[in-house]
Amino acid sequence: MNQNSSVSKAPLIEGQEIKDEENYKDTVRRAAIDMMPLSVAVVPWGVMVGAYGVASGLGAFNTQLLSLIVFAGTAQLVVIGMMASGLGLISILMTTALITSRHLLYSMALRERIAPLPWPWRYGLGFLLTDEFFVHCTKAQDSRAGTQADRWYMLGAGLSFYLVWNISTAIGIVAGHWLPDLAHWGLDFTVAAIFIAILFPNIQTWGTGFCVLLSMIIAVYCAANEMKLGLMIATISGMVLGYALDRWRESNQ
Repeated sequence: MNQNSSVSKAPLIEGQEIKDEENYKDTVRRAAIDMMPLSVAVVPWGVMVGAYGVASGLGAFNTQLLSLIVFAGTAQLVVIGMMASGLGLISILMTTALITSRHLLYSMALRERIAPLPWPWRYGLGFLLTDEFFVHCTKAQDSRAGTQADRWYMLGAGLSFYLVWNISTAIGIVAGHWLPDLAHWGLDFTVAAIFIAILFPNIQTWGTGFCVLLSMIIAVYCAANEMKLGLMIATISGMVLGYALDRWRESNQ
């Protein structure tokens, strides 16, 4: 009788029994394995960031510290270049905020699932939020029942990706001393390859395809005309088209 009473008072996670929470080690391990393809794919990018930091005179310690604290590949490359050019802190912060502004959209999309979690979990998972983390965990969440996020699965995916990113940065720092031209080997192509691998499997409707196509066209046009806000313009354009298509579909149902 007492045992049943204690079980009934135990915390539940969106209909799951407490025994699922006790198996968190298995969940973390499974998430890390599921995330492994993306983690391996990001290694050349991390190596490039480490090598570029050393080649730019930032130093091994500061380059590694960026990966530990910032944890955003594109932003790190821009920050390294701006610091090497001697630009001020305000300029660096504003540029970084603009580049990573898409994470605000990711946060809004995850808010409903993350909000019920305690604040240490919300802040911790927020720090681990990346493009790869968002797409992978969102897809994994859609395949399971309930609306609340699987905290342990998200932690395993995000933390494993974080560790691989920092290890690859360290490899790039070491390799950068032995191979000074490593930053110019074209490893940045892995960035495009990763996003292509993430994007296309998730295009499952004509509407999504149209949104992606519009964003691609605008992004290429802005890049060809050296428009610094091109990525933001392309992203917002795709979102607006997606919203318009959803409203049109609802009005015709």
